[in-house]
Amino acid sequence: MAGTTTEAARFTLRSGPSWRDPFTMYGDLREHDPVHHVEAGDFWVLSRFDDVWQAARDTATFSSARGLTVSPDEREKIGLDEAAPIVMMDPPEHTAFRRLVARGFTPRRVADIEPAVRSFVADRLDRILGDGGTGRGTTDIVAELFKPLPSMVVAHYLGVPDEDRSRFDVWTEAIVESNAQGDVGLAAERLGELLDYFAALIERRRTDPADDMISALVQGTVDDHDVPLLQILGFAFTMVAGGNDTTTGLLGVAAEMLTRHPDQRRALIDDPGRITGAVDEFLRVAAPVQGLARTATCDVRLHDRTIPAGSKTLLLYGSANRDPREFGPDAGSCDVSRAIPRMMSFGYGAHHCLGAAAARLQGRVTLEELLTRCPDFTVDADAGEFAQGNYVRRYRSLPFSATGLS
Repeated sequence: MAGTTTEAARFTLRSGPSWRDPFTMYGDLREHDPVHHVEAGDFWVLSRFDDVWQAARDTATFSSARGLTVSPDEREKIGLDEAAPIVMMDPPEHTAFRRLVARGFTPRRVADIEPAVRSFVADRLDRILGDGGTGRGTTDIVAELFKPLPSMVVAHYLGVPDEDRSRFDVWTEAIVESNAQGDVGLAAERLGELLDYFAALIERRRTDPADDMISALVQGTVDDHDVPLLQILGFAFTMVAGGNDTTTGLLGVAAEMLTRHPDQRRALIDDPGRITGAVDEFLRVAAPVQGLARTATCDVRLHDRTIPAGSKTLLLYGSANRDPREFGPDAGSCDVSRAIPRMMSFGYGAHHCLGAAAARLQGRVTLEELLTRCPDFTVDADAGEFAQGNYVRRYRSLPFSATGLS
């Protein structure tokens, strides 16, 4: 019964190989203990859609200010305890800063990057397919395309010049990997290099602005005050840490689903106009960010249990997105024709992901190019490896064949 912890309804943080199937655990939690207490880490877990949805929108009760992981000292670990990044702000501070940075993610600005995204995907597929256009056997699609694509997009938004992209990719890879493990200190040297680079870029943009987010922050104001250097650095860090592995997670699961369900692949090939809606279904099933934490600002009574004030509470997006109460009895299955009025893949409310439209664009363009240029592709999900990290579920490697279907 709800509110009673059973042996089947126990939560453990996943990472690496254990990401292969967190969904059985999610189902047990939803049915038997939707407000679950993890004694070992002294945090709580919400797993049903409505509970997660309501908590995400109620920033007064569930605060982001103490970080988004179950760690009590997250901000100190990332070295941003003196200036919170936007994802660790609550309204009204968050509202004013978001209003400024949202100008970089308008529909027009997102649409403007589509040619660059399509060209990048096409170039990478050329490398994979080779001169003959039929592929060179098996390759790692994550390393070749799904991982470098979002890095390029993040660099574009931040205004990293082309000549600096190789260095930026090295920093990005190290920081994304360590952030996924909940400890950016593992890449302290690379993080220091990245922040030094952006500090210099910020100074350059003060006198030589461009059409990018760093320039917008340097030239903009929040409540009639210049944006502090540390907050700009915090935003750059957030873009690097949050804008990369999530899109990689989406693309990997989309490729897996299209391999497992050839009928749905055929539907998209026959009618490419359905790809846009299919991307949302892949986002629902994939939920690249499987969960983020908040801190309860007061005692919260829910399903006959009380989450004490000050407790970290993990909102399980990955479980919410597969809740039959919201999506029907086939919630655990992928259906590219499904209508999805709401989901938790990008969070909700004040902290709805700023980069949602850019992620959808990358998903749509990548699938359009894949299904046009190599419609018979397959990925070997069983041989794929999942990345380390407790909050983002993504393939670290995924074998790909351009001619795998008969």
